[in-house]
Amino acid sequence: MPESAAMHEVAVVGGGPVGLLLACLLAQRGRDVVVLERRRQRSGGSRAIGIHPPGLRALARVGLDSEVRAAAVEIRDGRVTCDGRVLGAMSFARAGSVWSLPQLETEELLRRRLRELAPGALRAGIAVHELHDRGTHVALGAELAGDGEFASEPTTVLARYVVGADGVRSGIRNLLQIDWVAKPGRAHYVMCDTRDDTGEPATALLHFEPAGVVESFPMPGGRRRWVARVRRPLPDLRADRVAAIVGSRVDGARFDAGADVAGGPSAFEARQHLAERMHRGRVALAGDAAHEISPIGGQGMNLGWLDALALERELEHALETGAPYDAFERYDRDRRASAARAIRQAAFNMRMGAPASGGRLRLRNATVRALAVPPLRAVLARAFTMRWL
Repeated sequence: MPESAAMHEVAVVGGGPVGLLLACLLAQRGRDVVVLERRRQRSGGSRAIGIHPPGLRALARVGLDSEVRAAAVEIRDGRVTCDGRVLGAMSFARAGSVWSLPQLETEELLRRRLRELAPGALRAGIAVHELHDRGTHVALGAELAGDGEFASEPTTVLARYVVGADGVRSGIRNLLQIDWVAKPGRAHYVMCDTRDDTGEPATALLHFEPAGVVESFPMPGGRRRWVARVRRPLPDLRADRVAAIVGSRVDGARFDAGADVAGGPSAFEARQHLAERMHRGRVALAGDAAHEISPIGGQGMNLGWLDALALERELEHALETGAPYDAFERYDRDRRASAARAIRQAAFNMRMGAPASGGRLRLRNATVRALAVPPLRAVLARAFTMRWL
């Protein structure tokens, strides 16, 4: 590849919430950063909504905490029930509230902030397909996106350091030949966003029912997200089928399956993976490219933001000192340990939400009751709000 292109200090591959935050942090320091995003348009699908206290602090580093609070809805407490009986309740007053805001809206705030800090830094429609670590810098081979396909016109991007923040199916991780190690925790879920008729606009409701968990969370605009565990994918996914699942498990649950459903229902399989390492040479992985965490518990996006904060420090030090291959050793050690803790918590959450009966159901309910009693209740609140990460 020709290497006559301008040399950037950092190239971030992936323009999702993690890549965008890292770019904002670096641009705020005056660093020359470029973000390469394969998509020309963002997906309109329903995705992450929870912004936990550590995530909000990360967004505050680039001046977005006030905007998030203004646009989001605050989740102040949670309640766990089974067969209509309350197993436990907790307030997040001391641990810190969780803020609910659809990921697409959060990404738009980050995009706008990046445009303010570094106009033109985000380059959409560029797919990276080649990576060469030259020891002093990295050369990325890419193609420009055409109308739905990738044109043959090649381009080269040079950078002192590269960060792969390009999601679970990371091309950067594949180019680095880093193993993607499966971890415990796997289950199927259906999800739907609709009008909130619960009368509890600031409460997370978790129904640990014998047939499987049903969770619901407030969203902005008087809406609520419903998530239900299912034994296998539904062949014909419709809002009324999700409503029927919720209604069959939760007495009195009011779920509007009519015209007020936003964007239609969706299904997903929660899986968990951890990269065998989070860097190689001058290239680091962040966010979903480094760890796939079950969405149950809402940890993935926030964990990625903590990766971005750690990378900001390591990159700044490396760029100041010209550090070569050891630039990401501490990052790799610390963030893999944090991701491993998040994976264990998510696996526990999935086990608690699995279908149960007989002695297993009684044991699970007793466990929830025990966790809801001080001082364990404070520990549980800290875990739910990710204060320990």
